[in-house]
Amino acid sequence: MSNVPHHTTAPDHRDSLATSLSASYAGVVAFLTVVNEGSFSRAAERLGIGRSAVSRSVQKLEAQLGARLLSRTTRSTTTTREGEQFYENCRPGVEKLLQALEDMRDLRDGPPQGMLKISASLGFGRKVVAPLLADFRKAYPAVGLELSLEDRTVDLAAERIDVAFRDGRLEDSQVVAKRLIPMQMVVCASPEYARRHRLPTSMAELDGHPCINQRLPNGRLQPWEFRVDGQRHTLTPGGDIVVNDPSLALQAVMDGEGLAQLAAYQVSDDLHAGRLVSCLNAFAPDDRGHYLCYLSRHQLPKRIRVFIDFMSDRIRAMDIDCTMVGLKSSAAHVRPVVAETRAQAVA
Repeated sequence: MSNVPHHTTAPDHRDSLATSLSASYAGVVAFLTVVNEGSFSRAAERLGIGRSAVSRSVQKLEAQLGARLLSRTTRSTTTTREGEQFYENCRPGVEKLLQALEDMRDLRDGPPQGMLKISASLGFGRKVVAPLLADFRKAYPAVGLELSLEDRTVDLAAERIDVAFRDGRLEDSQVVAKRLIPMQMVVCASPEYARRHRLPTSMAELDGHPCINQRLPNGRLQPWEFRVDGQRHTLTPGGDIVVNDPSLALQAVMDGEGLAQLAAYQVSDDLHAGRLVSCLNAFAPDDRGHYLCYLSRHQLPKRIRVFIDFMSDRIRAMDIDCTMVGLKSSAAHVRPVVAETRAQAVA
């Protein structure tokens, strides 16, 4: 006789559980429907299957449980004591399941509701997104909002973000990116600075001006971008002021500390009002954009669909094209400098 031990394969309880659930699910549904409808025929009509299929499902369930659940006669179908107990035990779970299905239908077809988690960059979030949220809440009061502002690139899936607003150029092919508006970049100065200094007319002339730079989340300085003869050019001009928030860079420009390259949405109001002037607009980049991003086009909850439509319409309706305004305002402030220089020369 061989002394080699015989190895037996232990049953996989996960497989047996899956088999048990799949075998009993149809039987439980059939049994509950028969009890609710009062007969196999009406249960078959309700489920959209044949009467014999309902009967077989209930029989398999009874065999699995080792108990008779229904008493059948030619005139009636009633529950046994075991059937009554089984029905009472199953009913709460079934009611929760039906409620869950109903809730999902309400989310899809009913008024928008539920929480919406939104991410945006600091500047765009404060200046553009946040001011629109009050009107959105008035239109859809059952939708709760959570807005997170940060300049790093967020992971929509891992961080469970429903909608993200991103700036610049997108390279993430895992998300749906809907371009809202172009992202104009404008080199700005205060009117007082423009009166005292000749504004640059080329990138090389930036070396003669104090420039305000911005620190990116990765620790590097954000390069200034331009387009010359159709080609993209970047540079990081020198300067004594570095900030990590675009609103701080804007404030430094307003204070006359020097020049900064800022997004048009940040400075359009100030350019229109004459509180800022711009330069180098002929070299502004034209391949950047502001994007609204989400994970999938399919089976979007209604709260996300209405938010995407609302924000797209409102943001696209904004007048933030300030390139020509900046050109006119900067020209108006260059002339006084020339006149003042000539007067000093005559004196």
